[in-house]
Amino acid sequence: MSTPIRGSFTVVGIGPGDPELITLKAARLIGAAPVIAYHAGVRKQSHARRIASSLIPAGAVEEELRYPVTTGTTTHPGGYVGAMAEFYESCAVRLSAHLNAGRDVVLLAEGDPLFYGSSMYLHDRFKEVYETSVVPGVPAFAAATAAVSTPLVRQTDVLTVLPGTLPEPELARRLADTEAAIIMKLGRTFPAVRSALEAAGRLEGAWYVERASQPEERWLPVADVDPASVPYFSLIVVPGDTAPAPHAGRASTPVGRAGVVRNERLRVETNTVESSASGDRVGFDTLAGARGSTSGGGGGEVLVVGLGPGPDGWLTPEVSAALAEVGHVVGYAPYVNRVPQRAGMQRHASGNTVEVDRARHALDLALAGERVAVVSGGDAGVFGMASAVFEAAEDPAYAGVRVRVLPGVSAVQAVAARAGAPVGADFAVMSLSDRLKPWSVVEDRLRAVAAADLVLAIYNPASRSRTEQIGLARDVLLEQRKPDTVVVVGRDVGRAEESLTVTTLGDLDAASIDMKCLVIVGASSTRATAAGQVWTPRYVR
Repeated sequence: MSTPIRGSFTVVGIGPGDPELITLKAARLIGAAPVIAYHAGVRKQSHARRIASSLIPAGAVEEELRYPVTTGTTTHPGGYVGAMAEFYESCAVRLSAHLNAGRDVVLLAEGDPLFYGSSMYLHDRFKEVYETSVVPGVPAFAAATAAVSTPLVRQTDVLTVLPGTLPEPELARRLADTEAAIIMKLGRTFPAVRSALEAAGRLEGAWYVERASQPEERWLPVADVDPASVPYFSLIVVPGDTAPAPHAGRASTPVGRAGVVRNERLRVETNTVESSASGDRVGFDTLAGARGSTSGGGGGEVLVVGLGPGPDGWLTPEVSAALAEVGHVVGYAPYVNRVPQRAGMQRHASGNTVEVDRARHALDLALAGERVAVVSGGDAGVFGMASAVFEAAEDPAYAGVRVRVLPGVSAVQAVAARAGAPVGADFAVMSLSDRLKPWSVVEDRLRAVAAADLVLAIYNPASRSRTEQIGLARDVLLEQRKPDTVVVVGRDVGRAEESLTVTTLGDLDAASIDMKCLVIVGASSTRATAAGQVWTPRYVR
């Protein structure tokens, strides 16, 4: 008995609306398909079918896949997600009947099938069962960019595609951190999207495009759009050329991010900075000749601030007020990301292990008259950016720059508070990182702390490249400390993933420790209560 021949499933991108933007390959496949499927909105004619109507063969079987819900409410017990999952499953059953009967199926997909397309959900269901393929299409944002006739990205610009459904603060942060952006899924989200653009300093130069490439196409500056008039088939184009210069007043040449000089539409790479810590070349927003220049605005200031270990509730009022007034925020990317974006503030995020370069960048901005915040997690003076800023500020070129450090809640304080009162008596704080000091120095200091019978808080106990050091530290401490010494391990304290473990030095599992942990090793007098809280007596007897 022969095996029945199954049909093939092809998802065909048909572009954003203009039938002339359908590719030759897509047109050929549509014209030869025995079964044509397409989605349709609730109580609406299928937009996909309208685009490809002239290509659909007269004898083709048509399968209209009408959504049960789009953005409205639903009575489905599983809510919107449950309703859509059930819908896609029913669509799969309908189309499977054709495929099992040997009939090829072409599913029309607006724009590009795998770019925010509904067709991908059927493709996911069929790709392991039937012969499947995808034909790319012109995405809507390409037609929108062509409509406004403005370059989207140049050279090393970063393009970020964002759904307008993101929370407004997150949308503002991402807009501030990119050169160019496309914002999809507008409609009822438009007011929040406009606010995010304004907070990110990207409203000016942003274009609103409606029904790109269709007869009803229109475009205008986002600032001029009536929010009540925004349909689903609309998006926002934020060209890379509109990204603001990182600061003004330091040279007459317009400057972009990462050492890119902007001369209207022509930009050339100008400089990078050699990292003193890691040897990696890292781009910063600096101008040639900044240090020692007499043309700067002067009067700038660098505030080095601690954001606390995690939750907003641990951000001090003083730091919060400072962040509301500065024009620039500089720091390691995860910390910069914690600062809410607002209008008039520029963000300068960089990678790990480039602390001094980051500090110089902040000082250069201040030298030009800017107010700058350098951000750290926890307290900036405890293994944070404060020391790096003062190290960089030793350069005589920065003699006129004022540096102030604003305290924050430190990680050791947070973990200690969660545990009880383990640092209620004399204690020491150490970092196990040997990036800036030899490991032999770390061991000598561990022995000294152990001999002095001090409570010890350990920062940076491990990383991806340093997995063995916490085990070595434990063994060094056990030379003078008893195995039953109380140990507290705090992980992600203050965040949703927070955990706190109370154990002993002898039972400390080094393999369970990573960079997200802070370890507190008690003194000989440190004890745990019946409820599992840890405290150290204030007295020594």
